[in-house]
Amino acid sequence: MSDIKNIIKTEITPQTMVIDMLENYPELEDKLIEISPIFEKLKNPILRKTVAKVATLKQAATIGNVPIADLISQLREAAGMDSINVEADDSGKQSKPDWVNKEKVKMEYDAFIDLENGIHPAGRVTKEIHDINGDELYLLSTPFVPAPLIQMVEEKGYEVYIDDLGNQMFDTYIKRKN
Repeated sequence: MSDIKNIIKTEITPQTMVIDMLENYPELEDKLIEISPIFEKLKNPILRKTVAKVATLKQAATIGNVPIADLISQLREAAGMDSINVEADDSGKQSKPDWVNKEKVKMEYDAFIDLENGIHPAGRVTKEIHDINGDELYLLSTPFVPAPLIQMVEEKGYEVYIDDLGNQMFDTYIKRKN
């Protein structure tokens, strides 16, 4: 079975999991970092085991603030693959909703230090958001868009808004859907 895996490598598409790409094309780790230095964090074994396992390349593009078409094109070229047409994704660009208000923040979590120490914020965030009610908000601060975490909380019935503060600082507001 492992022989088949070595013969048939993972196709690089927006849906490819980051860990699958890195396992099949370890040489692309440096290319990924070249495309967006934020991916240097994948050298941390803990983040690699957590974020890389749950993030697709589409989510990685969001995290790295790189257009998905550019990311896939550069990775495929470096892997010696033919180019494919990848539609631009503008779904991440949203205007600030009326419900986003700093005064309604019940809980805040600045995940910068935890992330630097290889601690993924998902466990803490998914536990703490259960304590917000009504119009109360949860505020998560990170050095990148936490795309896999956003998908998880949205699937649990929460609304999310990401505020790009610049200089690799993002505030993610989370609230229960009404």
